[in-house]
Amino acid sequence: QLQLVESGGDLVQPGGSLRLSCAASGFTLDDYAIGWFRRAPGKEREGVSCISNSDGNTYYAEPVKGRFTISRDNAKNTVYLRMNSLKFGDTAVYYCAAAPHVQESTWWKIIAYDYWGQGTQVTVSS
Repeated sequence: QLQLVESGGDLVQPGGSLRLSCAASGFTLDDYAIGWFRRAPGKEREGVSCISNSDGNTYYAEPVKGRFTISRDNAKNTVYLRMNSLKFGDTAVYYCAAAPHVQESTWWKIIAYDYWGQGTQVTVSS
């Protein structure tokens, strides 16, 4: 059974850092592009970042560029999202998802992804 499990969400103060993990079971993460999405209260799910499987390219949404870093540990079958300088606006449920292939024009599209995790809550509050 293919499964993605996110972890690492927490309550953090503005300016703080978190590292989210996306662990796969039932398949090899390296065979897929892995994206991180988030859904803030009252808003639609949006793409945050993605790491491709074919060339290792990484993509970031404008609001998180320079603050978030996506990486992959193939030995652990896990993808990480390091989040620094967190802001109130980063509060959301964060999801990871797997896609057979993405490119710069499609990585942020929900429809590109076949498998989704259940999400982990990130709350930025003072």
